Amino acid sequence: MADFIFKISPNIVLGSYTITRIGQYAKDLGSKFMLIIDPMLKEVGIADKILEPLNEHKVDYFIFDEISNGANTSTIDQALTLARQAHVHGIIAAGGSKTINIAKAVCSIFYEVHDLYEFVDGAAPTVAPLPLICIPTTMRDPFIFSSFTPVIDSRSNKNKLIKNKDAICKLVLFDPNLSLTLTENQTASMSIETLCLATESYISQKASFFSDMIVEKGTELLGYAIDGSPSLTITTPAEVLLTQGGCMASLASAMSSPGVASLLAQTINARYRISRSLVTSILFPYVIEDAAKFKADKIAKLSKILRAAPEEATQEEAVTAFAEYIRQKIAKNNLPARLKDLSINVDQLALCAEDGGELDLINTLPRSMTSDDLFDLLKLAF
Repeated sequence: MADFIFKISPNIVLGSYTITRIGQYAKDLGSKFMLIIDPMLKEVGIADKILEPLNEHKVDYFIFDEISNGANTSTIDQALTLARQAHVHGIIAAGGSKTINIAKAVCSIFYEVHDLYEFVDGAAPTVAPLPLICIPTTMRDPFIFSSFTPVIDSRSNKNKLIKNKDAICKLVLFDPNLSLTLTENQTASMSIETLCLATESYISQKASFFSDMIVEKGTELLGYAIDGSPSLTITTPAEVLLTQGGCMASLASAMSSPGVASLLAQTINARYRISRSLVTSILFPYVIEDAAKFKADKIAKLSKILRAAPEEATQEEAVTAFAEYIRQKIAKNNLPARLKDLSINVDQLALCAEDGGELDLINTLPRSMTSDDLFDLLKLAF
């Protein structure tokens, strides 16, 4: 088992309407901020809910929302230049993974003297990062708590990982109300992606007793959110349960590691801007079936915690039931079941598998894999 090292960072605030306290929390870190915000939040009315408490507490900020192309290095460089020119005390990021990854990258190298691309190409930051407050608007983020940040290299459209010197996020505000604007299909695919992230963390080579404990509880909460509670004593709304489960899956991922589905979803999204949650959902049953060859006991345990299989089921039955459970959820919510349904071809998938083989994440997968192994998995799901 890997050595267990636990640091209490960042502060996490989770609950309904916690966003109303963002002004108070920001004042504890400084008085001048860059607010990196997903432009979609303006359209659905969430942006005002973030701006009002900042204005009430007289927090000085300016908005950066030119992020339509995702967390690519061109956008990061633009945001970094603006943040440095404004001499900000910190950054507030509100949105999904692409928004938070841009903010993490900017904070990581804000005080560095070297060019952004030196860190994209593997150099490690040597100076403490700029403080960051994150406001996720979806229930999951595989890398929000991790020691690296995935970005898209604008020179090649490849996924790259920027190393972080220290914990960048000083505060993460999880407000379940912010996810209520998601469509049913988005909620369904992200719920499956969150389950996949938890499962990957559970079977990773970096898993520990502590990450396992968090995964097991997170999976239980996700099961209640997706299928309803088995008891009338649990009356927590589904969006709160999803946020709680997503927070725990994200924490477990940082303590352990994302797996093959998350890895490939990152590389496919980087090259072709295809939804990570849809790719992950499609790959998830195949990940379960592959992991059954060497981690059947852990897969079976999660299956029973999720109530995909009854307690009396054999190990083999529980593993089969888990994969079937995911496929049924995909069908029930009319989500794409094969990668070919995402308008991507085998040749493109081969490039994404090669990209995946170049990332450090491949060294923490549940079993030793090469880019050829990644491609074989993609072909199964095609």
